[in-house]
Amino acid sequence: MQSDNVKKGMQQAPHRSLFNALGFTQEELRKPLVGIISSYNEIVPGHMNLDKIVDAVKLGVAEAGGMPVVVPAIAVCDGIAMGHVGMKYSLVTRDLIADSTECLAKAHQFDAMVCVPNCDKNVPGLLMAAARVNIPTVFVSGGPMLAGHLKGKKRSLSSMFEAVGAYAAGKMTEEEVTEYENKVCPTCGSCSGMYTANSLNCLTEALGMGLKGNGTIPAVYSERIRLAKHAGNKVMELLEKNIRPRDIMTEAAFMNALTVDMALGCSTNSMLHLPAIAHEAGVKIDVNIANEVSARTPNLCHLAPAGYTYMEDLNEAGGVFAVMNELSKKGLIDLDCLTATGKTVGENIKNCPNLDPEVIRTVENPYSETGGIAVLKGNIAPDSCVVKRSAVAPEMLKHSGPARVFDCEDDAIAAIKGGKIVEGDVVVIRYEGPKGGPGMREMLNPTSAIVGMGLGSSVALITDGRFSGASRGASIGHVAPEAAAGGPIGLIKEGDIIDIDINANTLNARVSEEEFAERRKTWKPRINEVDGYLARYRELVTGAPQGAVLSAEGLKK
Repeated sequence: MQSDNVKKGMQQAPHRSLFNALGFTQEELRKPLVGIISSYNEIVPGHMNLDKIVDAVKLGVAEAGGMPVVVPAIAVCDGIAMGHVGMKYSLVTRDLIADSTECLAKAHQFDAMVCVPNCDKNVPGLLMAAARVNIPTVFVSGGPMLAGHLKGKKRSLSSMFEAVGAYAAGKMTEEEVTEYENKVCPTCGSCSGMYTANSLNCLTEALGMGLKGNGTIPAVYSERIRLAKHAGNKVMELLEKNIRPRDIMTEAAFMNALTVDMALGCSTNSMLHLPAIAHEAGVKIDVNIANEVSARTPNLCHLAPAGYTYMEDLNEAGGVFAVMNELSKKGLIDLDCLTATGKTVGENIKNCPNLDPEVIRTVENPYSETGGIAVLKGNIAPDSCVVKRSAVAPEMLKHSGPARVFDCEDDAIAAIKGGKIVEGDVVVIRYEGPKGGPGMREMLNPTSAIVGMGLGSSVALITDGRFSGASRGASIGHVAPEAAAGGPIGLIKEGDIIDIDINANTLNARVSEEEFAERRKTWKPRINEVDGYLARYRELVTGAPQGAVLSAEGLKK
């Protein structure tokens, strides 16, 4: 066992004295040391129940013959961080989480890990760490929130942000907004739509790193406690069989995850996180392959914000394994991939039928023949940009309009809520990329304000920043190269006509190469002054197409 490095032999007597100080018995020291990476805290609603999950995992590990030890991982609530300087600190935590977990696992020589995340950045951060540390690992999340109920309809956090936009437009009263405020987030858990947290928890199942139900069993169901106990049991089986994350997270597994991503209509943030996780697993994913995967993958689910079904509905319909089973009918899933169950994907999903074809459409009757995410290119985004196609109104799949240009999110929000954005406009928000922000802020406030003010079917938004999974409409993010790196989005001027054709995968300004070259002569990038960790992050972060990972290559990009 790897943990023998800190437990056995005369050289390790001082180490054992410290284990004695922790209250370990001699019997416990003979067992494998299993790190339980707990993201529990009291500021993130998706994490307030993780202490219960962790306790259940401990029981499962101990029952199966391991010695569980709990160590922490940080997490930011994107909803609370939204719309102010705090959002600069969200994406950057992904790498802090990966780094700190690597430190804890290596320094203490864990034999195996169970990772207990739930929200947007600590799910991919811990997946990155699992790939990097590469000891037997199982994931069990805290689970999604139940949907809120308001006037006979289910609601979620995106409804709340859109209500604020409706209030600004004079379409809702303060009393109505307050009713939303009190009802849309009724329980603990990750917010109830197919937002980033739930997207990544579902993709953890698709990758093979989580057990059945990891992404969909609601946080408040006792079934999730049972799942956590099984995860504790299962990691000991993986340790015995020496099945490691890199045995599971292969190139074929990432292709499965991308396919499920397209079928579910996951958050565009998956186009940042999957390449970053793959990078740690030694697998290269080019985001441009997303269009190839999308072209052959039907979109089977329209969960909020794309539609009016929620995570609890997906769970009742059979969950991620049922979606994979449906996709397998078209030969779209590699059934031979090994998973954290110790079995193959094919073995896992063979008895997982689609229980509700209204929630999970059949492959014969999809919402669309192509997947939920599209990657666009053009003279504004020579490298790439991404859009959640499944959440775009049909009339906005092709759109042309004048650019309304803002050098930060805050100015754009003020203009939108001030009634300065009108039908047909294309809002351009720049200097919010990985380097420019720095930190690549998520922009649920402006997208929700546009929808809430009744402009969701007539106004587009493009940015070198990113969007919440709760955003809907023609919201095009991850424009690369970003403005701070000299990308053409930094050269767009007020009134330039922008042409968007999502089905053709193009994004262009009606500006000639010669005109762009002339503008570049007088262009000066906006520099957002930051210090501390953000300053170090800016120096090392790569571009969105590379997953915004930290690398010495970031100094060049």
